[in-house]
Amino acid sequence: MIDTFRPSDSLRNVRYEIRGKLARRAHEMERMGHEIISLNIGNPGLFGFRTPETMRLAMIENLRESEAYCHQKGIFPAREAVVMQQQARGVQGVSADEVFIGNGVSELIDLVLRALLNDGDEVLVPSPDYPLWSAAVTLNRGRAVHYPCEPRNDFIPDPDAVEALVTPRTRAIVIINPNNPTGAVYPRAVLERLARIAEKRGLVVFADEIYDQILYDDAEFVPMATLVHDTLCATLSGLSKVYRACGYRVGWAVFSGRLRAATDYLNALELLSSLRLCSNVPAQWAVQTALGGYQSIRELTAPGGRLHESRAAIAAAADASAYLRLRVPRGALYAFMGIDTTALPGFDDQAFALDLLEQKHVLVAPGVSFNVPYRNHFRVTNLPDAATLKTVFQRMDELLAAYASGARELPGKVVEAATRFK
Repeated sequence: MIDTFRPSDSLRNVRYEIRGKLARRAHEMERMGHEIISLNIGNPGLFGFRTPETMRLAMIENLRESEAYCHQKGIFPAREAVVMQQQARGVQGVSADEVFIGNGVSELIDLVLRALLNDGDEVLVPSPDYPLWSAAVTLNRGRAVHYPCEPRNDFIPDPDAVEALVTPRTRAIVIINPNNPTGAVYPRAVLERLARIAEKRGLVVFADEIYDQILYDDAEFVPMATLVHDTLCATLSGLSKVYRACGYRVGWAVFSGRLRAATDYLNALELLSSLRLCSNVPAQWAVQTALGGYQSIRELTAPGGRLHESRAAIAAAADASAYLRLRVPRGALYAFMGIDTTALPGFDDQAFALDLLEQKHVLVAPGVSFNVPYRNHFRVTNLPDAATLKTVFQRMDELLAAYASGARELPGKVVEAATRFK
């Protein structure tokens, strides 16, 4: 008789704390009747944002065409719409054959890595990162090598430090811009340097650009595919964030650059796409309408728009706090908040996140979730309205002030804090 059914050893080093123990504890507390303000996930629909009506109508009108499997790469109108967007941005030499539609970018991250990696191959991933990238590298037999994007440099990578990490086993580099979790938007000069490094070293560039139109103030988004010419570039994006359609599960990967040299790789990717038959068909009909229609995201990110004002509320709360430190995000849907450890020595992000949840009913994602070596950051989303965020940071400052005054003991090590889940 088997006493225990053990999970695969391949999961030993895989983490996704954004939906981990803290989130499970929040669900338990909600079932007990507590109202939790959840800032751990960028899920627009949970905060009252709606997908544009034209996209919903496009799905409804094409439901009769959605009952059969489609081509493994996706329906042609959706792929052609992606091509037209890329061409409008200055990307050359791309056709619908180089576009793969997936069940969100998440599925495509797994597929593009599975088609590329062998045992022990290395992929350069930013730190902090969106943790799915590190997890997917590990699950596909590779090794994630994290290049630092340090707070003191506004979370912008240093290309020289990146190049120093390249070894004969390095196969690819991941560039997340605008960045999740930090909200950094990379300058053109930095992206050009990273492109030259990738070309010089023969690395595949995976450009995660899901937040490409979520920009604030004078931030400029530079598509990586416009800079990469002498190696392969995969641009990954989708409907979930800009178009507030997370549940539609539609993403795409479009390949550019040295396509002839990538024939075998792209054939392997098509094989993997075929094995899962196809991605969700009904929602693919929304792609052409989304990319070719009115871009309502600009109203939300402009001064006076909800996302702009929520971001301003977060920045104001950080400025007013004796404990919080923030590099104000220039894009995306998040703020990567820091704690002044001179005021709160011994601060631990994961223990604090648990205490904040238990005591103040606010759920955040601790910084350690994003593969950083320091323990004094956490991520929040700016999707709630400004009034809700003001309440959140009042509660947060109350807890931090209690730590500083000694009225409440600063949570100890993560190992000690974790016992409180039991």
